[in-house]
Amino acid sequence: MSEPATKHFQPEEPRDGLAYFGSEVRFARQHKGATQLELAEATTYKTPYVSKVENGQQLGSELFAERCDLFFATSGYFARLRRRVSRRGYPDWFEPYVRLEQRASMILAYSSNLIMGILQTEAYAHAVFRRGHPRDELDVTAEKVARRLRRRQVLEGEKPPLLWVVLDESCLRRMVGSPAVMAAQTAHLIKEAESPHITIQVLPFGSGAPSSNTAFILLRFDEDEPDILYLENPISGQVIDSAGTVADMNVAYDRLRADALSPEASLDLMRKVMEEWNP
Repeated sequence: MSEPATKHFQPEEPRDGLAYFGSEVRFARQHKGATQLELAEATTYKTPYVSKVENGQQLGSELFAERCDLFFATSGYFARLRRRVSRRGYPDWFEPYVRLEQRASMILAYSSNLIMGILQTEAYAHAVFRRGHPRDELDVTAEKVARRLRRRQVLEGEKPPLLWVVLDESCLRRMVGSPAVMAAQTAHLIKEAESPHITIQVLPFGSGAPSSNTAFILLRFDEDEPDILYLENPISGQVIDSAGTVADMNVAYDRLRADALSPEASLDLMRKVMEEWNP
């Protein structure tokens, strides 16, 4: 049965671009007093498709967005929003971390169990998204992977930030996708570490308990702008500018670097692990 219309919809804060696009479709539909079935008929799609779009499980197609504009008389709003979400992952007002990352002079990252997104290969990212969201349509996964790969652009500019990454050894040892995927991912890390703008250290199992049991990223900027801390969980991310919290995590990061192998010894370990993954 189609969802009944309501005049008092209060959308929750969207978790990402797909969720934002879906919440806007739902808001417009319910403001119009229409059901999902009526929207499905107007856009020539089926009700389950409309439900997936509204729930942020699938990005509506270009045709769906164009027909939403006709149905809601929104003068191209949904077509423009769909292009923006598809290109950037989510609108500017939902990408505070990405904007900050693009301005940072230094990115300090700790990867506790999975390799950070900006250093992932396409195959590794695909395997991560499929395991986390196995019921997604393949085109939805492909969009997520493409969005993640676009994050690399921040390292390809004329003045890229210094990227310093501490990888827990489990990031190298945990099989994501397949041995071949892991071999290629480790080779990619080795290649990236050759850049003068990227430093990778491995925190070995033998170093004991780490100073943080969760992944995090610290951003540093030019001028007198204070550092920013970014934390992420399976459903959302959080930008933190509390001076005390940021200072504590800077200390934790210094301890991680002190406990980690040197960059040269880390490269040696990565080469060894790559050979172990190679069939």
